[in-house]
Amino acid sequence: MFMLSLPAYFVQMGEPVTLNVGGCVYSTSLSTLQRYPDSMLGAMFRGDLPTVRDAHGNYFIDRDGPLFRYILNFLRTSELTLPCDFKETELLRKEADFYQIEPLIQCLGDPKPQLPYPRDSYEEVVELSSTRKLSKYSNPVAVIITQLTITTKVHAMLESISCSFTKWNKHMMDTRDYQVSFTFGPCDHQQEVSLRVHLLDFISKSGFTIRNTRVHHMSERANENTVEHHWTFCRRARKVDE
Repeated sequence: MFMLSLPAYFVQMGEPVTLNVGGCVYSTSLSTLQRYPDSMLGAMFRGDLPTVRDAHGNYFIDRDGPLFRYILNFLRTSELTLPCDFKETELLRKEADFYQIEPLIQCLGDPKPQLPYPRDSYEEVVELSSTRKLSKYSNPVAVIITQLTITTKVHAMLESISCSFTKWNKHMMDTRDYQVSFTFGPCDHQQEVSLRVHLLDFISKSGFTIRNTRVHHMSERANENTVEHHWTFCRRARKVDE
């Protein structure tokens, strides 16, 4: 009997994971899905977010199925490869924003300027900022303190967020722009990612789409790093004649 010795790479991959993304079925490894721990997929397959399965037992994600091919290939190689005639960059950018894969977001660059809205409509804006102070000497990385701030003039949006995230320590700052601050900590990295993913998902499900994102890293002291994230969401609204 001959025995085939498999390379260590295949041994470490483990059992395949099957996903149903918008009706398209994909098979990959758990390590691939967890390549970027800060991403939504990283949190999902770490157990921080609830999962849904279809009738065949596949993990179900209600997103663009064909475009997930490029998401998955990026997770496998950390490189973005698109066909020469690819015309869905804007849609792919939205998928990258949804999955919160920051290196892919950076590869896709800043979105193109939006076309002007019709005269009978205007733009509502929600801004989400996250400031994390991370300890360099902790393994896994420990979040010392995190502050998430939501700024918007859409008062109903602030009220719905305040009602839906009752377990988090928060306060509303009564300014001209309206602002809600969520502050929590000390906590671990998984808790921080979980709350951030839930907030991004909540805002998206309220009809807002991500206009742009940016990340800023800085070192305050020898043993501490500060990471700042910023997201801008927009949605169109109809003007109401007074």
